[in-house]
Amino acid sequence: MQNCEISSDSTDDPLSSGLHTHRQPRIVVIGAGLAGLAATRVLLKNGFTDVTVLEASDHIGGRVQSVQHGKATLELGATWIHGANGNPVYHLAEENGLLEHTTDGERSVGRISLYTKNGVAHYQTNVGKRIPKDLVEEFSDVYNEVYELTQEFFQSGKPVCAESQNSVGVFTRDLVHKRITLDPDDSENIKKLKLSMLQQYLKVESCESSSPSMDEVSLSEFGEWTEIPGAHYVIPEGFMKIVDLLAQDIPSHTISLCKPVRSIHWNYSAHHREVIAKSSDTKQVGNHNDNNHSGQPHEDPLLPGHPICVECEDEEWITADHVIVTASLGVLKQNHSAMFSPPLPEDKVLAIEKLGISTTDKIFLEFEEPFWSPECNSIQFVWEDEAQLEQLAYPEELWYKKICSFDVLYPPERYGYMLSGWICGQEALYMERCDDETVAETCTELLRRFTAPVTHTGRD
Repeated sequence: MQNCEISSDSTDDPLSSGLHTHRQPRIVVIGAGLAGLAATRVLLKNGFTDVTVLEASDHIGGRVQSVQHGKATLELGATWIHGANGNPVYHLAEENGLLEHTTDGERSVGRISLYTKNGVAHYQTNVGKRIPKDLVEEFSDVYNEVYELTQEFFQSGKPVCAESQNSVGVFTRDLVHKRITLDPDDSENIKKLKLSMLQQYLKVESCESSSPSMDEVSLSEFGEWTEIPGAHYVIPEGFMKIVDLLAQDIPSHTISLCKPVRSIHWNYSAHHREVIAKSSDTKQVGNHNDNNHSGQPHEDPLLPGHPICVECEDEEWITADHVIVTASLGVLKQNHSAMFSPPLPEDKVLAIEKLGISTTDKIFLEFEEPFWSPECNSIQFVWEDEAQLEQLAYPEELWYKKICSFDVLYPPERYGYMLSGWICGQEALYMERCDDETVAETCTELLRRFTAPVTHTGRD
C-alpha cells in the first residue's frame, strides 16, 4: 500500500479543482477487474500519481479467468469479445496481435453465441432423436420474428399490455405458442416438438441474459440491449492477455490484493468534522483508527483534508479525495447498505436493487475420442415432456435439466475433443454443491440419453 500522507506535489489536474490545495488528489479505485484496471490506466496516463487499487481477491482480472489445459486455454469467466466495430477490447486485442491465431471456426456472428459459426447445431430430444434441420429452421424463423418484436417495446416506445406481465418470457412463450398451435400445416406431434424447442431456446436466452428465467426479464427494457456489429472473437492465448495489457503500465505497488473493503465513508460535511474536532472524547470511528494514515488514532481520519475514508476489512483506513467503485452488480447487491456510509442516494439504491443478475456456469468435458459427427458444432437438449410447461424451475435433484446445450470447442488441434456446457439460475447453484466427479457422471449420462443412436424424428 502506498503512503497516504498528503503529497506536496502540485498539479492543475481537473480532479483537484475545488479542493483548495495544490497537491495531487488521492484516488482509490475499488476492484481490479477490467473496469478498475482501465480506469487506473487512464488516470496514470493523464498524470495522476497518487492512485491506489484495492482488490478483494488474490488476483487481478475480476471475472476474467483463463486456465491452461494441455495446449488449450480454457475460459472459466469471460470468453468472447462481443463484436469488433468500435469495440475497444477488440482493438486492444487486434493491435497487440492477440487474434492472429484465431481461426475462422472460432468466430461467430450469431445472436446466440456459439464457439464456432461453422458446422450445424444438433437439436436432440430426451428420447435420443435428432430433430431434422428443416424443422429447426422453421421454428427458428418463428422464434426470431417474435424476438424482433420484443425489441420494439423499448426501441419504439410500444406500450406493454397487461397480459405480457412485462415479461420477455411470458410474451415470447404466449406469442410463439399461438403461432405454432394455429399453424394448419403441422401435425400435433410437430407442434409439440416445436413447443419443446421453445423451452430450450428460452433456456439459452436465460444464459445470455444471466437470468434465472426469461420470465424475470423486463419486456419494456429488453430492447435497450444492442450488439456491437461484427463477429465475436475468442483469444486463443486466453482473455487474461487483455488483463495483462491493461495492467502492464500500472506499477505493482499501486495494486493491493486480498484487500476487501468494509465501508466507504464519503460525503462527510464540514459540520461533522468540526463536531469531531471539538469533541474532547472523540471516539475511534469503528475502533479502527489506530491504523489510519494520519498516525493520530483519536482524530477523525477525515481531518487532514480528504473528504473520503475507505475502511478495509483488515482494519486499515485509507483517506482519499475520490473513490472509483468498479465492484460487480452482485457485490453491490449484497453489500451496498454496509459498503457506503452514508447510504447511497435512493435512485442509485433502487437501480442496484432492481437490476437483476444471476449465476451462469460453464461445464467443460474432455473425451478421448469424439462421439459427435464432424459437422456438429453443438448439442442442444430438447425435452419433449416440457412442451406445455409454463415455467422451468427444477428441484435440486433435477438440476441437470436446466443445462441448455454443449458446444463443441474448435479447432480440435488446440482443444482436443472437448465440450462446453451452459447452465444458469438456481440450478447452477445446485450443481455447484456437487463434486466434479458427480457433475461429470451426470452430464455424461445426459449426453448418452440425448444422443442415443436411433432414427431421427420424421415429419408426420
